[in-house]
Amino acid sequence: SDDEKLSFDEFKAYFADGVLSGGELHELFHTIDTHNTDNLDTEELCDYFSKHLGEYENVLSVLEDLNITILKAMDKTKKDYEEASNLEQFVTRFLLKETLNQLQSLQSSLECAMETTEEQTQQERKDPTKPEVFSVQWPGKCLAQRLQRNNSLSSNNPHSSPGWIEADSQWVIQINRLQKLIDRLEKKDLKLEPLEEEVLEENARSLIIIVQHQMSVIEEKVEEFHLALKQYMESASAQVGCFHISIQKLPSNFRFIVYEFWENSNAWNSHLQMNYRKAFQRSNVDFLDTPELITTMPVPGKY
Repeated sequence: SDDEKLSFDEFKAYFADGVLSGGELHELFHTIDTHNTDNLDTEELCDYFSKHLGEYENVLSVLEDLNITILKAMDKTKKDYEEASNLEQFVTRFLLKETLNQLQSLQSSLECAMETTEEQTQQERKDPTKPEVFSVQWPGKCLAQRLQRNNSLSSNNPHSSPGWIEADSQWVIQINRLQKLIDRLEKKDLKLEPLEEEVLEENARSLIIIVQHQMSVIEEKVEEFHLALKQYMESASAQVGCFHISIQKLPSNFRFIVYEFWENSNAWNSHLQMNYRKAFQRSNVDFLDTPELITTMPVPGKY
């Protein structure tokens, strides 16, 4: 609300996750309401969640540093890009895209983790009664509403707002900022003079998508990971738009690099929506020591 306080109805609409019942939400509300005002203010919310941060205290601290670092880099890019050489501009655009890919990869891992924990919790609940569902909002879904609610609870200082309530929205904000900057930069007329002009046939598709996956596997999970990876490769290789898939195992730390070659962006995007792809991502939540890093690169090619 405008007074930066949450009534129970507002609390229920924001925090209902499809698992906790209305009674459990009511109990949680009064646990957080240490001032006994039947309203929750920012101080009470921060006090409660700060006691349960655990490992996420370090995560949110790093996110805040990352947020500041990216903003500084983007400000410098805006100032220097216009006067940079063609080659320097190309390198800048590449680095922005690579940063964007890494953020999206981490966001994808977080979404899979949240979906997995939700499924496990639903299965473990002994009470067969269907819980109340008021507003289930995961990263990537109904983000505009989450950002609006987060802004109503944040402080005036953008670098000191309570991280526990803005963690997922910060990723989306940074991704959107990077994407807008990339779009603006790519509209510049670079006036590059090619050494040799390549004339494509009328119906030729000119870009092949090369994808690199970097995965660090938990030692005890290597055999299970091998099985899941094999199933994933068999399913992906059977797709019409997949040219080739190869695996490189690094000599230390149980690290794997998977290379995929796709006919075009449409084939790659279609692959991302397939069930076998989503199942492999969900399994990696349990198998990987660190989030999977995915890099994509379109390259000219005839076939």
